[in-house]
Amino acid sequence: MNAAKATWLENFRFAGIADSGHPIVVDGDKKAGNSPMELVLIGLCGCTGYDVTSILVKKREPFTSLEVRAEAQRAKDPPSVYTEIKLIYRVGGSVSHKAVEDAVRLSKEKYCSVSAMLQKTAKITVEIEYV
Repeated sequence: MNAAKATWLENFRFAGIADSGHPIVVDGDKKAGNSPMELVLIGLCGCTGYDVTSILVKKREPFTSLEVRAEAQRAKDPPSVYTEIKLIYRVGGSVSHKAVEDAVRLSKEKYCSVSAMLQKTAKITVEIEYV
């Protein structure tokens, strides 16, 4: 079982902590921390980034950098869930394009649990940029 908690600090600001013990500030007003929905996108980028990195390392691909960016649209009416998410992967190094494409596909279709949850409400598309 996993656990997390958020303790109210002031205004719309909370101190968040989970099993790993790393504290974060969550702020619904976005004045002193990321909003909950921003954290969902950060979680998605981190999840798929972890997968892609792990796969490329296992394939011994000589990548030198990886940045995953999410651009998202939310529903107009509450609950304002994400309805569309575009993931942009910027990969540096002399990597095989096929290896990167395979890693991104495997993350989306098999490994990334955050992506699997978000796909229930959002259409997730991908774009790969090589630098």
